[in-house]
Amino acid sequence: MLREVPSHTLYTLLLLSCLATIAIAKSIAPRRFNEFIMVISNSRYLKIYGKDQKFLDYYDGLLFINLIISGAIFSVICIENLTNSIESNITLLVKLVVGIGIFMLAKVLLERLIASLFEIDEIIDNYLFQKISYKNYLGILLLPINAILIFSIAPTKTLLYSILGLLFVVNISGLFTSFKMYQNEIKNNFFYFILYLCALEIAPYVVIYAIFSA
Repeated sequence: MLREVPSHTLYTLLLLSCLATIAIAKSIAPRRFNEFIMVISNSRYLKIYGKDQKFLDYYDGLLFINLIISGAIFSVICIENLTNSIESNITLLVKLVVGIGIFMLAKVLLERLIASLFEIDEIIDNYLFQKISYKNYLGILLLPINAILIFSIAPTKTLLYSILGLLFVVNISGLFTSFKMYQNEIKNNFFYFILYLCALEIAPYVVIYAIFSA
């Protein structure tokens, strides 16, 4: 019979994997990484690297891996402390890693497909780059947060809700930055903008919430 791996050992391995992906991303493009770290307070990164974006970008791909794993770990911590879940940590963690990865990739592909159908590829590509950049930034923030919650401070409901609020503010600030850059296009196509928000930015999360709260 195989020996069960202690949860902290698994978390340690995953956190080290996240740290490794970030280190590799920084070694590939150190200047870009330094600009990226300042993205929350300076739009310079978005303006410079948004022009040279590619569909398959190794740098963004590495940060995306960190985002998925870090997001899954934080989700497990929240589920453990905010609900009465009795599912195995390892099983739940695997489900979340796969689920978050598939959900985010499918959402991006769907948005690109819709952009092609409406012939607004350039606008949507730039918008997606900005949105993915802010989400990858959240992944960077989650790495030390997860380490502290696992090895140092016992997570409480108040602390977890505070962290969720911080992550929400960072994500919303990214959306507002994108909307501000394209405010003229939004004003000229306000109906389609509202339709987009409801269909691709709000509805998927409402569906996920309904599934998990059922």
